[in-house]
Amino acid sequence: MATPLHPVFARTVRGSGPGLLLAHGAGGGIEANYGPIMEGLAARHTVVGVDYPGAGATPRTEGPLDLDELADQLVAAADAEGLDTFAVSGYSLGGPVAIRLAARHPERVRSLVLSATFAHADTRTDLVASVWQQLFEGGRHAELAAYLNLMTLSEPALNALTPAQVRAAADQLAAALPAGTGDQVDLVRRADVRGDLAGIAVPALVVVTAADPLVSPSLQRELAAALPAAEVAELPSGHLPFLERPQDWLALIDDFLARH
Repeated sequence: MATPLHPVFARTVRGSGPGLLLAHGAGGGIEANYGPIMEGLAARHTVVGVDYPGAGATPRTEGPLDLDELADQLVAAADAEGLDTFAVSGYSLGGPVAIRLAARHPERVRSLVLSATFAHADTRTDLVASVWQQLFEGGRHAELAAYLNLMTLSEPALNALTPAQVRAAADQLAAALPAGTGDQVDLVRRADVRGDLAGIAVPALVVVTAADPLVSPSLQRELAAALPAAEVAELPSGHLPFLERPQDWLALIDDFLARH
């Protein structure tokens, strides 16, 4: 039987309090990207996230992923949990998802937190993503995992590991790559929300991962500069703040949400 074009997205719900929606990154998932800080977020918020097609328990779609669909599915999850308004946290690919959500549903969004993210893929990001996509779709998952270690960890974090530890981490990652990785990375290459930015008036925090080899800090700062009500926080981390600096990342998000 064919997979439905629009599957039911698997939903994560934790905590109580004001609503906080989570949008995850490509090749990740709610647990993979937010698990290390979930308890802290849920201590003060009703946290709701959905896994994109091919991540977590959400089946793959037949066609290419669409930013509007991902944003609307996240709002539908908020509706199902009785949340009228909410903050939205977008990590990596989740940033364009969060921005599109705010553009499509401005009356629902109180604030945005955008981490390690971009408004569009520049030439460098597209090149990185194209290698990622080719290795995954070619079944070269061990090589892809080694490539992702190189392209996601900051130089200090990578150099703190021995070559044997890096190989072990790559083996673990290769076995855990979500089935929808290729589809999600394809959306990284196509996503462009630059036209949405000027119309977003809610407070926004842009967390720049300042040692990020995957999404360059300059591209992250470019996003912040185009948002009318953005403040910037620099985090000395590679592309995986939940791995390298989880408590610092949580503290930045908590402090911002407490003020907005």
